[in-house]
Amino acid sequence: MLKVVIVTPVFNRREDTLRCLRSLARSVTEGFEIETIIVDDGSTDGTRDAVIAEFPEVEVIRGSGDLWYTAGTNRGLEAALRLDPDYILAINNDSIFDDKCILRLVRAAEKHPRSVIGALLLTWDTPHRVFQVAPRWELLRGGYRHWYNQTVWTVPQLPFEVELIVGNCVLYPAQAVRGVGFMDENRLAQFGDAEYTPRMRRAGWRLLIEPRARVFCRPNDPGHGFRQLPIRKQFELIFGRSTSSYSWQRRLYGSLGGAPNKLEGLLAIPIFLLRFLLGKNQEGSWALTQPEPPLSEVYRSAIVDD
Repeated sequence: MLKVVIVTPVFNRREDTLRCLRSLARSVTEGFEIETIIVDDGSTDGTRDAVIAEFPEVEVIRGSGDLWYTAGTNRGLEAALRLDPDYILAINNDSIFDDKCILRLVRAAEKHPRSVIGALLLTWDTPHRVFQVAPRWELLRGGYRHWYNQTVWTVPQLPFEVELIVGNCVLYPAQAVRGVGFMDENRLAQFGDAEYTPRMRRAGWRLLIEPRARVFCRPNDPGHGFRQLPIRKQFELIFGRSTSSYSWQRRLYGSLGGAPNKLEGLLAIPIFLLRFLLGKNQEGSWALTQPEPPLSEVYRSAIVDD
């Protein structure tokens, strides 16, 4: 029987974590077994004790308190490999799983060898709205283009190949993790997924989204206008905090590692800065107003045989 080990880093969000584990407990597991590992990085809201009380079968690893997302995920991947799994499912703890999500991920992975499989991410508050799925590299936009106006009806209905899988819910063959190693926790403390699946792709692994495997995610917290912040705060977010989404380190190493090649990764940086100065940042409010073709058209030629 196949073995799937689920891993997730956790810091507080006790109720989200318990809700996630309850949804995983309802999963259909035909032909495989599941084990779950949580890396609790110093939660102060009782997350660890609550998990142990309600889910004694879940392994809880104590973090050092400064792991952030990337190192926390890496500690989970390391622990998972010691259990000799066939697959490792890396997830975010603020997710609710359809009962057949993991089943469909595993079936897709078994049907398409040497593939890493991502789920269709949807939002809690608008459950038909697609969230952070299938970003596409566009150099003239300064990096990966994310989609903001896609729904369950505008994506391909069969598995399709992509360039990057966002780390909210990714089924990695254990062989892929052993082959490429772990996420880059030294340079990308909080955004290790930005370069991880592109690195696997360059190593010969195909990246697929299985749109029938569905996960409901907490929407991102509303952003606050960067331009309206005091100059000192802007400087801090760019140069003083490597975990900030505005960090130069995140932008540089995410671009270098996630781009098709290092030249494009380098070229994307000045293009991004220019677009930012012009108010046409692909990750800002401008992008929300731009028309988007349906992903079923964007990825029409990338659909794989089912």
